[in-house]
Amino acid sequence: MRQERSQAQSQAVYSEAFAMLKTGRAATAEQRLRALQAAGPGEVKNLHLLGAALLYQDKLTESIEVLERAVASRPDFWQARTDLARAYRAAGRREEARAELKRVVAAAPTLESAWLAYGDVLVELEKYPDALFAYERARLADPEIRRIDRAREALSADDHKTAETIFREILRSDPAHVAALCGLAAVSLIVSRPQDAVRLLKHALKQSAHLPLARRGLSQALLALGALPEAESTLRGLLKMEGENPNNWVLLATVYTRLMRQEDALAAFEQAALLNPEEVRLPLSIGHLNKTLGRRSACEQAYKRCLEMRPGFGEAYWSLADLKNYVFSDAEIACMQSFLKGEDGNDEDQAHLHFALGRAFEHQKDYPTAFDHYATGNRRRRKTVPFDIEAFENKTRRVRECFDPAFFAARSGCGYPDPSPIFIVGLPRSGSTLVEQILASHSCIEGTFELPNLLTIVREFDHADAAHDAYPEIVCTASPEHLGNLGRRYIEETAPLRGARPYFIDKMPNNFSHVGLIQAILPRAVVIDVRRHPMDACFSTFKQHFAEGQSFSYDLEDLGRYYRCYLSLMDHWDEVLPGKVLLLQYEQLIREPEAQIRRLLSHCSLAFEPGCLSFHESKRPVRTASAEQVRQPLYTSGVGYWRHFEAQLAPLRRALGTSLARFSEAE
Repeated sequence: MRQERSQAQSQAVYSEAFAMLKTGRAATAEQRLRALQAAGPGEVKNLHLLGAALLYQDKLTESIEVLERAVASRPDFWQARTDLARAYRAAGRREEARAELKRVVAAAPTLESAWLAYGDVLVELEKYPDALFAYERARLADPEIRRIDRAREALSADDHKTAETIFREILRSDPAHVAALCGLAAVSLIVSRPQDAVRLLKHALKQSAHLPLARRGLSQALLALGALPEAESTLRGLLKMEGENPNNWVLLATVYTRLMRQEDALAAFEQAALLNPEEVRLPLSIGHLNKTLGRRSACEQAYKRCLEMRPGFGEAYWSLADLKNYVFSDAEIACMQSFLKGEDGNDEDQAHLHFALGRAFEHQKDYPTAFDHYATGNRRRRKTVPFDIEAFENKTRRVRECFDPAFFAARSGCGYPDPSPIFIVGLPRSGSTLVEQILASHSCIEGTFELPNLLTIVREFDHADAAHDAYPEIVCTASPEHLGNLGRRYIEETAPLRGARPYFIDKMPNNFSHVGLIQAILPRAVVIDVRRHPMDACFSTFKQHFAEGQSFSYDLEDLGRYYRCYLSLMDHWDEVLPGKVLLLQYEQLIREPEAQIRRLLSHCSLAFEPGCLSFHESKRPVRTASAEQVRQPLYTSGVGYWRHFEAQLAPLRRALGTSLARFSEAE
């Protein structure tokens, strides 16, 4: 009886150690297993698991010694042989690992872990087709393959809840199940939890170091986190295995675009298009990059190639319209009109067509017809991206209340004291790209683009509670050390986007809400508010179809109320952080450029350079909707342009209310 009890206790300890190893707690598992070995040396099952625990901690010499003992004791212990091969591979003994695994998969062809390990060693031996074959055999040998396939089908059908439930059920019984870890990571990415995805995928890669499914997911998660060099490195390794997969090239192109390596991004998209010539969005992306690089002819050709592939492709028509000075022919207008479907059809595609037709009729000076199309396009777009203006007004109030004088007084001296960032804030279509182009023409300033890094930090603060609404109040609980670390993180994350110049620009306009956070984490950063007359700014935003973000812009009343929130926040920052933000009025910049540019550079503590006046001659890439416009000298035709639509914009004027009185001199 006592012996049975002892065996039961040993089995319980073994099971506990096994579970620990599956969840990544290898050091604790090792302690449990060493105690078991001391009590009953030579038990091959314990010996194997101890070797695996040592391998998990990269204690390779000892791991190999222990696993070799286990295999010598029981030559047909195929999982022990698999882990021994993994230890050989990790120690650089790849040919020995391959020979061991070749023996295992021949004797135990249904052992999933052996095929995964075999794939890993074949990758490192640069035998990529053989490695892909091994990974596919591992997938087919997975005892959970049916449930995994069902979860993936649910994921493809946007049934995230079902997919997540299945993946979690599998992981409850096997916390190291590679496909379930990858699947749950995919769900995490969909719901904007890239940190969770990275954690899950790194655990998966502990089980299989080069599995393409995990590597692809990791590159997507790193991209979402803004860890761009790491994402590039991961994708480069993946492409050695899966160079014929166009999705990998698209991911790489996206990374290069974010890194501002536009030529590399263009080459990657072109490679993807060669591999997948039927995908219409690839020439669209090629067109966008040529626009960024200022290659107008190649840009138009790419967009028209899209229309050859799919004649009713609304986004291609809008992309032509978004060149601002492209003039549609009567035949092109008639073609677009023929694809309109009233209230039917895809909302996104129909919205693109209406925005493009609005631009076409605006060029013909048929302003009522143009506005009708803009209004319809906005209504269709709003159905796909709803916006709660009352929630934003409430958030604006909370930001003002949180970032009060006492907040800044208590945090004097906090943050990361790097002076290099220049934040350009405001509303879209207010001249921020123009100001960026002017500043980037200075020898000391690097132009980047609309960086998402600060908004990512805000989102992380927001997600600290179950309602995802913890910001801004949670910032008050952050320690000085944490605030400093966030500032350092921002600088480090943006470093790959910059060259050798001492200053760089972040022109994300929505950062106007977060000037208080900027001050808390980067107290020496420069902030510039580019402001345009509200009627011009709001109408220019209303007639712009944004690829993403700016969901407030598809309703005139929302636009007016949003503008008032913006004004209230900028007034607040002037009150609690006097002198922090430079107000640059767009209309004044147009009328007296040199005086305003000198004032702008003085705020940045930089000397005037004549090159800033000839900003339009710069060859730097420009990624925003104003790319074509900032390659021209300054012009005044945009000032007061809203008056062509004065009757139709009455709802906007009402929503702006008394704030309009502040801009009478700007018109």
